[in-house]
Amino acid sequence: MVQVEAFQEFRAGLALLRGGDANKAFPHLKCAFEEEPANPFYTSYMGVAIAATEHKWGEAEELCRSAIRMSRRQAQLYLNLAEVYVGADRKQDAADTLVRGLRYAPHDRRLKMSLDRLAMRRPPVLRFLPRTHSVNRNLGKIRHQAMQVFASI
Repeated sequence: MVQVEAFQEFRAGLALLRGGDANKAFPHLKCAFEEEPANPFYTSYMGVAIAATEHKWGEAEELCRSAIRMSRRQAQLYLNLAEVYVGADRKQDAADTLVRGLRYAPHDRRLKMSLDRLAMRRPPVLRFLPRTHSVNRNLGKIRHQAMQVFASI
């Protein structure tokens, strides 16, 4: 019976969290987490809620990391940890987390899309042309290849 109640609390908290109301979601997620602390999803979302409401980045990070240790192949857990890192203004750590997640879930589109959103893009080679212009695209590819060659020297 405890598992059913925990799941109902989790669903209610998750709906509020996704709706943008982390303060109202927090007690529901906390209740689910306390009833079932071994559930990696409850643990991970508890970390997200702590990050969003209390800005306790270290505690949130540790909860999300422990959830990943419980279940390495769940892409959502990596997304949650990356969200905590972005909230803490640690975008490089978020990108590293998403790359690590892709090793365990290589076909997950959400991980790839989140990583693309975090990618730091260089300005177009010819700034007076749009980024999508064929000249800029080709020059950008050449610049990328040249930078890889010089980085390996």
